[in-house]
Amino acid sequence: MTGRLEPVPLSPAWPDRAAWGTATSLRAWQQAAMEDYFTRAPRDYLAVATPGAGKTTFALSVAVELIGRRVVDRVVVVAPTEHLKSQWAEAAARAGIPIDPTYSAGKGKTSTDYVGVAVTYAGVAVNPLAMRIRTERFKTLVILDEIHHAGDALSWGEGVREAFEPATRRLALTGTPFRSDVSPIPFVTYAPDPGQGAGVRVSVPDFTYGYAHALADHVVRPVLFMAYSGQMEWRTRAGDEVSARLGEPLTKDLHAQALRTALDPQGAWIPAVLAAADKRLSEVRRHVPDAGGLVIASDQTQARAYAALLAKIAGEKPAVVLSDEKAASKRIADFAEGQARWMVAVRMVSEGVDVPRLAVGVYATTTATPLFFAQAVGRFVRARARGETATVFVPSVPSLLGFASELEAQRDHVLGRTVTDEDDIFAAEADLLARAQQGEGASDELDGSYEAIGSDARFDHVLYDGASFGHAGEVHVGSEEEMDFLGIPGLLEPDQVRELLHHRQSERARRTPAPEPDTVDRVTTHEQLAVLRRELNGLVAAWHHRTGQAHGITHAALRKECGGPAAAIANAEQLLARIDRIREWAARKTS
Repeated sequence: MTGRLEPVPLSPAWPDRAAWGTATSLRAWQQAAMEDYFTRAPRDYLAVATPGAGKTTFALSVAVELIGRRVVDRVVVVAPTEHLKSQWAEAAARAGIPIDPTYSAGKGKTSTDYVGVAVTYAGVAVNPLAMRIRTERFKTLVILDEIHHAGDALSWGEGVREAFEPATRRLALTGTPFRSDVSPIPFVTYAPDPGQGAGVRVSVPDFTYGYAHALADHVVRPVLFMAYSGQMEWRTRAGDEVSARLGEPLTKDLHAQALRTALDPQGAWIPAVLAAADKRLSEVRRHVPDAGGLVIASDQTQARAYAALLAKIAGEKPAVVLSDEKAASKRIADFAEGQARWMVAVRMVSEGVDVPRLAVGVYATTTATPLFFAQAVGRFVRARARGETATVFVPSVPSLLGFASELEAQRDHVLGRTVTDEDDIFAAEADLLARAQQGEGASDELDGSYEAIGSDARFDHVLYDGASFGHAGEVHVGSEEEMDFLGIPGLLEPDQVRELLHHRQSERARRTPAPEPDTVDRVTTHEQLAVLRRELNGLVAAWHHRTGQAHGITHAALRKECGGPAAAIANAEQLLARIDRIREWAARKTS
């Protein structure tokens, strides 16, 4: 192909999904990917684009062009869930491609009114031979949505490969091109990666459009992460009562139990955070009247309890989505098109669900994996107008805050490596994710060994653009200090958000009276150390965002220069020395 590819004509509904300033054409990345695709005309193509960037529009634009050129005459869309089948069919209809979302592999023929069908990966695995026969009968384009799901089970991967091996073209899409296992994904190219050791191969996308690029192009919203800590109390199987602050250095089991205590609807933490999130939603709706909120719960029991709490807090019943059924799909569609404030869900929110008006989220699930977190945050970042900002409330758990600070990181699927580190980005997540998606308790393994006693909530800090913002000392829920951040306007440019965060933090510090000489003596040692550790961790996260250096390497470098043990057991003098040193690094890098 020569020359510049002309934009594919789309129905009037499609420009509404475009980024600000591009209402009558494809987004720049979609146009570039289209040009690359038709220049190379590959049989297999992997497009990696951040959630909310518009992968569906790109794929259907390719389909329209391929059909118009008579390269293909049929389309098969493979999606992770039943709901997404319907969503694809609706989008395809707007692009002029009628697709049957009710088709099943054993059904055989479908109406001649349809140009294609939509199926799930599980449905393909049930009868891959039937799908293969259909694929062979026509010149078929197969769109593999969120292709990483083809590796969720051995039968899924084998089924996809058998069913679509004869396809004329295969277009694979994903927003998160990494998996916890080392199983190869069908129709994805892998190449040696010397940097990761002998025998290690990494997935090779044909086109990549990451979150950082999408943010710069105003295709996605910037995200404010509101982190909340607090004191948790629970009873172990042995009858011991444990008290710990959420986010403080703990063992893996204690971290899990502290988080589960925070999310217990009978405690005080989750009601306080839901109330704070509702205040934030009210502020956003002053500028974006139809803005909506979503609470992501661990299981159906907690989802119903959260919905009851929200009904009292917000004064209206939220939509509740508990399973991947037709009724659930209709509830999501009704919420997407309506003006209701809140939706509570267990399933169907980890990826692909398209509710552009979602602007405020509460991450109230024990599922703490990079894949689930990235896909969940992706529900809030789709931009409709310039200046919109997303806000996600999260527990102050190190793993979640780490995922938040590394939101812009680009990852690929790696084969041939050995998973040995439980904190590795690729650490096994499939079983935990599957149970959370199916509506089961994600922490059932703790049953019988744990009982929540009580909890409270404290505003910890805001994480934005890899940097931490907050006020010194404990910030109580409902205080003016908390409202400094909950009250940030809902329409601001990314730079304006950053400037406002700096301003409100410094302005509060300026107005706060200097402490009396003996105030420090009245602060307990553990409180003083907790404040210093939070400050140090925030500075390390900001340094990572600026330099790309891993948090652990930065902490190790600070220990080497300043001396002393790990931050979790360092004394106040040692922590202060490291805080001063990393600030010196930042000053030198700036100058």
